[in-house]
Amino acid sequence: MIIDCHTHLQCPDRGDIRTAHAEMCERLDGCFVMAGVSGDRDAVNTELADYVASNPKAYGFANINPVEDAVDAKGVKNLTLDRKLCGAVLYCGENQFHPAHSRAMRFYEAAGQLGLIVYFHNCPPHSPDAVLDYAQPWLIDEIARSFPKLKIVIGRMGMPFFRQTLSLLGKHDNIYADLSIQPQRIWQNYNIVVGAYEAGVMDKMLFGSGFPYAEPDACIETLLGFNRMLTNTNLPQVPREKLRSIVERDTLTLFGLK
Repeated sequence: MIIDCHTHLQCPDRGDIRTAHAEMCERLDGCFVMAGVSGDRDAVNTELADYVASNPKAYGFANINPVEDAVDAKGVKNLTLDRKLCGAVLYCGENQFHPAHSRAMRFYEAAGQLGLIVYFHNCPPHSPDAVLDYAQPWLIDEIARSFPKLKIVIGRMGMPFFRQTLSLLGKHDNIYADLSIQPQRIWQNYNIVVGAYEAGVMDKMLFGSGFPYAEPDACIETLLGFNRMLTNTNLPQVPREKLRSIVERDTLTLFGLK
């Protein structure tokens, strides 16, 4: 079972990538698909819903801005479940709202009632207007404490603040994070993976590629070959079975999607 928990349909540099995404997804057991950050959320959410309807392996996350969108259970259901989407992706930094904004807290309550997954996508690349203060993972602590049954995923380990994410993974049972390996960033990958292993939170990490910015095959190869780059060094290694457990985690069952 291999589920890619971090993919996108939009890519400004490549145009329409729906066909490429479908071909990528065919090689996996499933993939989470994020609606892109956009001022026209209805357009990207509609595009995503149409794609999910055509691809049984795709699980969609609507782009929701709680400060502007409906936050009651009926309104949130209309934006997600009624469109066959399993969760919501929040771009707090890009949309310039505090994760624990009063309207956002009402949204989390509704999301919890509906059984939605809430995905925080506050990782790079950031636009010049993004508010990095609102991208820090520790701000999610209040949300997890207030809604301990809400299913939360922190995108790309909350980069560049991944050490905050490690603390949250160890603190809260309902918080997970996707490990979107970037094969070319060797030292960054090393520090994240070893940090997670030493913190004892490898079981809270999900596999992700960040497609189309990286391909799942290359990310899997990099992760499973993690210890090879440490050959002839005295640097700490991570047991291969721990690395494999991230790649093969049954995320669909974990989140009640099957």
